[in-house]
Amino acid sequence: MKITSKNERETVRFAFEFAKGLKGGDVVCLDGDLGAGKTTFTKGLAKGLGIDCEITSPTFSILNAYDGNRFKLYHIDAYRLKNAEEAVATGLCDYIFSNDAIVVIEWFENISQILPKELKKVSLRYVRDNVREIIVM
Repeated sequence: MKITSKNERETVRFAFEFAKGLKGGDVVCLDGDLGAGKTTFTKGLAKGLGIDCEITSPTFSILNAYDGNRFKLYHIDAYRLKNAEEAVATGLCDYIFSNDAIVVIEWFENISQILPKELKKVSLRYVRDNVREIIVM
Protein backbone atom coordinates (compact mmCIF):
# COMPACT_ATOMS: atom_id res chain seq x y z
CA MET A 1 0.00 0.00 0.00
CA LYS A 2 1.27 3.46 -0.90
CA ILE A 3 -0.24 6.82 -0.01
CA THR A 4 0.81 10.43 -0.29
CA SER A 5 0.43 12.54 2.83
CA LYS A 6 0.10 16.24 2.13
CA ASN A 7 0.77 17.37 5.69
CA GLU A 8 1.62 16.24 9.21
CA ARG A 9 -2.06 15.88 10.13
CA GLU A 10 -2.62 13.37 7.29
CA THR A 11 0.42 11.35 8.40
CA VAL A 12 -0.92 11.23 11.97
CA ARG A 13 -4.39 10.23 10.71
CA PHE A 14 -2.98 7.45 8.53
CA ALA A 15 -0.90 6.07 11.42
CA PHE A 16 -3.93 6.29 13.72
CA GLU A 17 -5.88 4.04 11.33
CA PHE A 18 -2.86 1.77 10.84
CA ALA A 19 -2.73 1.20 14.62
CA LYS A 20 -6.23 -0.29 14.58
CA GLY A 21 -4.89 -3.36 12.77
CA LEU A 22 -2.05 -4.04 15.20
CA LYS A 23 -1.97 -6.79 17.81
CA GLY A 24 0.25 -7.46 20.80
CA GLY A 25 3.73 -8.52 19.79
CA ASP A 26 3.72 -6.61 16.49
CA VAL A 27 6.98 -4.93 15.54
CA VAL A 28 6.71 -1.93 13.23
CA CYS A 29 9.96 -0.89 11.56
CA LEU A 30 10.12 2.64 10.22
CA ASP A 31 12.41 3.51 7.35
CA GLY A 32 13.21 7.04 6.23
CA ASP A 33 15.81 9.75 6.29
CA LEU A 34 16.12 12.33 9.07
CA GLY A 35 13.04 14.52 8.95
CA ALA A 36 11.00 12.07 6.86
CA GLY A 37 8.25 11.81 9.48
CA LYS A 38 9.06 8.67 11.49
CA THR A 39 8.32 10.27 14.85
CA THR A 40 5.22 11.98 13.44
CA PHE A 41 3.99 8.57 12.26
CA THR A 42 4.66 7.19 15.74
CA LYS A 43 2.59 10.01 17.26
CA GLY A 44 -0.41 8.97 15.18
CA LEU A 45 0.13 5.30 15.96
CA ALA A 46 0.23 6.12 19.67
CA LYS A 47 -3.06 8.03 19.40
CA GLY A 48 -4.55 4.96 17.73
CA LEU A 49 -3.45 2.90 20.72
CA GLY A 50 -5.13 5.31 23.15
CA ILE A 51 -1.95 7.02 24.30
CA ASP A 52 -2.61 10.67 25.09
CA CYS A 53 0.79 11.85 26.33
CA GLU A 54 3.41 13.61 24.23
CA ILE A 55 5.43 11.29 22.01
CA THR A 56 9.05 12.31 21.54
CA SER A 57 11.93 10.80 19.65
CA PRO A 58 14.04 8.48 21.81
CA THR A 59 17.23 9.41 19.96
CA PHE A 60 19.23 9.93 23.15
CA SER A 61 17.38 7.58 25.49
CA ILE A 62 17.12 4.83 22.80
CA LEU A 63 13.77 3.67 24.26
CA ASN A 64 10.60 5.44 25.31
CA ALA A 65 7.77 3.41 26.87
CA TYR A 66 4.12 4.43 26.96
CA ASP A 67 0.99 2.83 28.42
CA GLY A 68 -2.04 2.77 26.17
CA ASN A 69 -5.64 1.62 26.40
CA ARG A 70 -5.03 -1.40 24.18
CA PHE A 71 -1.30 -2.04 24.47
CA LYS A 72 1.94 -0.63 25.73
CA LEU A 73 4.05 1.12 23.12
CA TYR A 74 7.80 0.74 23.04
CA HIS A 75 9.39 3.33 20.77
CA ILE A 76 13.00 2.48 19.96
CA ASP A 77 15.47 4.63 18.05
CA ALA A 78 18.44 2.50 17.02
CA TYR A 79 20.25 5.36 15.27
CA ARG A 80 23.04 5.50 17.87
CA LEU A 81 23.48 1.73 18.10
CA LYS A 82 26.40 0.39 16.10
CA ASN A 83 25.15 -3.18 15.86
CA ALA A 84 22.78 -5.81 17.21
CA GLU A 85 25.20 -6.75 20.00
CA GLU A 86 24.79 -3.28 21.51
CA ALA A 87 21.01 -3.72 21.40
CA VAL A 88 21.31 -7.04 23.23
CA ALA A 89 23.68 -5.53 25.80
CA THR A 90 21.21 -2.72 26.56
CA GLY A 91 18.37 -5.21 27.13
CA LEU A 92 16.27 -4.14 24.14
CA CYS A 93 15.35 -7.75 23.34
CA ASP A 94 13.11 -7.82 26.42
CA TYR A 95 11.06 -5.05 24.82
CA ILE A 96 11.27 -6.16 21.18
CA PHE A 97 9.87 -9.61 21.98
CA SER A 98 7.12 -8.42 24.34
CA ASN A 99 3.74 -9.98 23.51
CA ASP A 100 1.75 -7.33 25.41
CA ALA A 101 3.10 -4.34 23.48
CA ILE A 102 3.50 -2.78 20.07
CA VAL A 103 7.12 -2.00 19.24
CA VAL A 104 8.09 0.78 16.84
CA ILE A 105 11.71 0.88 15.74
CA GLU A 106 13.38 3.75 13.91
CA TRP A 107 16.70 2.96 12.18
CA PHE A 108 15.88 -0.76 12.50
CA GLU A 109 18.53 -1.75 9.96
CA ASN A 110 21.19 -1.13 12.65
CA ILE A 111 19.81 -4.04 14.71
CA SER A 112 18.10 -6.13 12.02
CA GLN A 113 19.97 -9.32 13.01
CA ILE A 114 18.03 -9.62 16.28
CA LEU A 115 14.57 -8.66 15.02
CA PRO A 116 11.77 -11.20 14.62
CA LYS A 117 11.06 -12.50 11.12
CA GLU A 118 7.50 -11.18 11.15
CA LEU A 119 7.76 -7.40 10.82
CA LYS A 120 5.58 -4.62 9.56
CA LYS A 121 7.69 -2.19 7.56
CA VAL A 122 6.66 1.38 6.87
CA SER A 123 8.78 3.57 4.64
CA LEU A 124 8.44 7.35 4.79
CA ARG A 125 9.94 9.42 2.00
CA TYR A 126 10.30 13.18 1.74
CA VAL A 127 8.69 14.45 -1.47
CA ARG A 128 8.63 18.22 -0.85
CA ASP A 129 7.86 20.62 1.99
CA ASN A 130 5.21 18.79 4.09
CA VAL A 131 4.47 16.12 1.46
CA ARG A 132 5.52 12.56 2.29
CA GLU A 133 5.10 9.24 0.53
CA ILE A 134 4.18 6.45 2.95
CA ILE A 135 4.65 2.86 1.82
CA VAL A 136 3.47 -0.06 3.96
CA MET A 137 5.26 -3.31 3.11
